[in-house]
Amino acid sequence: MLYLDTTVPSAFWDNRTPDRQQLTKEFWEKRLIRYDPVISVMVLREIYDTPDIQKRQAMLDLVAGIIVLPFEIEALQLAKDYMVRGIIPEKFGADANHVAIAVSNGIAYFASWNFKHLVRINVRREINLINALNGYGNIEIAAPPEF
Repeated sequence: MLYLDTTVPSAFWDNRTPDRQQLTKEFWEKRLIRYDPVISVMVLREIYDTPDIQKRQAMLDLVAGIIVLPFEIEALQLAKDYMVRGIIPEKFGADANHVAIAVSNGIAYFASWNFKHLVRINVRREINLINALNGYGNIEIAAPPEF
């Protein structure tokens, strides 16, 4: 299974960065079929917060039919642990929530375009250390072209 954070469906329709948009479309159309994609209620909430009505609907159409994971207490506790330990700043708690939802549901792969807080080797290492300390498995966080 592969968790898609909101940056992935957003990039599919974001023509401000044509290279990233093209890479996202190639990922969606050619490589995503190798995985069982999942999103979460957090992804849907962020899509619904998109002010551009046409882009919002396009993203909703894109993720239609993908399994939606809930945000349960285990994920909340794990996300807080990531933030308390300084892996993901509290200001960006939504990023911690996305990872924690995926980890607490046993998802092995996580696709994101968030290079600031997620797609970084040190962040992956530290997240996986916290996961192990809490009895969870590892998660591989990478940008869509890496899958």
